[in-house]
Amino acid sequence: MFILPYIYGSIITNQPLLMMMPEDLRAIAMLDWLENDLLLTINCCEPASSDASFRRYFRIKTPQGQFIVMDAPPVQENVEPFIKIDKLLAHSQVNVPVIFHQNLSEGFLLLEDFGTECFLDQLTANNATELYQSALDSLFRLQTQTPIQNSGLPSYNEPLLKRELAIFDEWFLNGLMEIDLPDRIRNSSHAVLIASALEQPRICVHRDFHSRNLMVLNEDSPGVLDFQDAVIGPITYDLVSLLRDCYIAWPEQQVEAWMTGYFQRLDHAGLVECSPAQFKRWFDLMGLQRHLKAIGIFSRLHLRDGKSHYLNDIPRTLHYVTAQAQAYPELSGFSDFLRSQVLPVYGVPA
Repeated sequence: MFILPYIYGSIITNQPLLMMMPEDLRAIAMLDWLENDLLLTINCCEPASSDASFRRYFRIKTPQGQFIVMDAPPVQENVEPFIKIDKLLAHSQVNVPVIFHQNLSEGFLLLEDFGTECFLDQLTANNATELYQSALDSLFRLQTQTPIQNSGLPSYNEPLLKRELAIFDEWFLNGLMEIDLPDRIRNSSHAVLIASALEQPRICVHRDFHSRNLMVLNEDSPGVLDFQDAVIGPITYDLVSLLRDCYIAWPEQQVEAWMTGYFQRLDHAGLVECSPAQFKRWFDLMGLQRHLKAIGIFSRLHLRDGKSHYLNDIPRTLHYVTAQAQAYPELSGFSDFLRSQVLPVYGVPA
């Protein structure tokens, strides 16, 4: 989960940059690589993002241009999936950052800088149609031009879906709310969501295709970020991630219009062979699965990592969950549990 445009300030100085960060050994090693191995002259180095993982991103300014440096500690992070999937998506004409240099042993990458303006910063009622059209065009290229055979991407299979659903139970219900979901309700609701995900056509799934990972560019917009967790999985996953975004909400009528238009493109391309109603069911239930996972992750970031600002995104995401649970009779038990046990405690209107 990559969140780019939160700039914390910059380091601009005539003093050696290494002296500006004496207690940050990773930053010292990064600057040593940039200056002594790549022979770059660093005029400015500034933190460029807040991230929900152990990765950090710095923006550097040099006489040769402006770049982003990824700092991914090898003990916690592996940059090789990022490199592999960057190449895969670039070949599919998805605008992902160029990787100029890599240091696998220390976990540093020198990347193209897509700037500081993501969709979330720019979206308004007046420009939403234009921006979402560009995002949907990019997603269509990703889904239609990315081969999944011999891609090496992992499968979004039943064990992975179960692990993701368990994040909601462990970190939100048990950890944050201190309540338990009855096994009967858990088993029945999980079975519905997993079956719906597994019966969908399988394509390349970005897995975090939303307004904070899409950058507004002057040319070839959007720039697409945070793709290192891509998998082979359900065709509606990225679409619902974009249209029922955890960070910004649109009227349901507008969401359904965008969804329907995209379904028609997929149908015309031969990627789906189902009715519009079936596709909407897939879309709704895939969104429910994703939003349960997201709520669990937001709770974990607060409880485990002290990143409590993600709690602000739970009410919006929980609203999606309750709306879709209520819409499908086979999820009535889960819907009743949410409305009787969760919403009164959490303070979100039923």
